Amino acid sequence: MIPDHEVVSVLDALAAAGVDAWVDGGWGVDALLGEQTRDHADLDLVVALGAVDAVQQALAPLGYEMTQDERPTRVVLAAPDGRQIDLHTVAFDADGGGVQRLPGGRSYRYPPEGFAGRGTIAGRPVPCLTPAVQIECHLGYELTETDRHDMRLLAERFGLAVPGVYQPSPR
Repeated sequence: MIPDHEVVSVLDALAAAGVDAWVDGGWGVDALLGEQTRDHADLDLVVALGAVDAVQQALAPLGYEMTQDERPTRVVLAAPDGRQIDLHTVAFDADGGGVQRLPGGRSYRYPPEGFAGRGTIAGRPVPCLTPAVQIECHLGYELTETDRHDMRLLAERFGLAVPGVYQPSPR
């Protein structure tokens, strides 16, 4: 499990190393909501592909080591006590979008405006993906019950539609 104070410590270590990172996944949803709604097994971060070595160096003092290297798609860092960080690695294009190469030759482009999200974890402002991009990233595959929980909360709070999960009422 990754507690809120650990998320803040990780983000502080990355900022001190000059690494930009955006909170994604479950913690990203909770950041946007401004409260922790469930336990989190890991911390998902979007970072530049070229920053992976700097991330490793910055987080080594916190006990993290690389356990999976699936570049250019993702890198997993873990600590002996079970804390885990899943890095979603992107190459930024000329327009500020982040392209993540996926298995099978596919790719996903985080739109530039998707990096403008701001949330709060443990009372601290944190950079995260926007609600619309969080939802977009969860489309196209079968959602788990945890995904459905996260998407429902986001959709209800921000009045966004999630096919098969939530449709806002007409105003």
